[in-house]
Amino acid sequence: MEHTMKVVARIHSDFPEKFGIPRQSGLVPALRARIVFEPAFRNEDALRGIEGFSHLWLIWQFSAAVRDTWSPTVRPPRLGGNERVGVFATRSPFRPNAIGLSCVRLEGVRREEGLGTVLLVSGADLMDGTPIYDIKPYLPYADAHPEALGGFAPAPKETIAVDCPPELLQKLPEGQRAALTGVLAQDPRPPYQDDPERVYGMSFGGFAVRFCVSGGTAHVLSIEREKEE
Repeated sequence: MEHTMKVVARIHSDFPEKFGIPRQSGLVPALRARIVFEPAFRNEDALRGIEGFSHLWLIWQFSAAVRDTWSPTVRPPRLGGNERVGVFATRSPFRPNAIGLSCVRLEGVRREEGLGTVLLVSGADLMDGTPIYDIKPYLPYADAHPEALGGFAPAPKETIAVDCPPELLQKLPEGQRAALTGVLAQDPRPPYQDDPERVYGMSFGGFAVRFCVSGGTAHVLSIEREKEE
């Protein structure tokens, strides 16, 4: 039996592509994003009382990873991309239903001309334009379990140092600087790549960022504004 889910909103973030997106929500609190509701769901009554919650659950689609087939096992980056585990024991995007779950912080609610009420959130791990199926409040007494086990990912990976010359960082709007350094500190490289000579390119918030990683440090080589198409 087929079931249809409605897209209620889309998120607008600084990530136009998958590369560079934190592997989990909340790892880079400085990241900011906007949730814009689809026209059919721009009803203020649907958000009544949401300001009382500090965090929200987002249920969304891995829109860049939708496939017609699926595999019962996947290779998590946390295990180096070499060991296979069951897909339901991971958060891999390659699932029978390409659905993701993220917890974000609600920073504000505001009205925008032509868009209705928009949610301002931080710490999101979603690509720009990602469709959102549902939004639910995070309940501390029900959703937080300090005693929970983390399986093969018991704690966040250690961050790396970031070396970005001030003259390059100043090319970014002030509100994006901490976010970019936070993203690079997560080491966005594929886990199986460790070539200190390799230069990586990342699109972030309208800027093209080039960097390499050596000696446990991400070295920013250039930051240039991308040309508008």
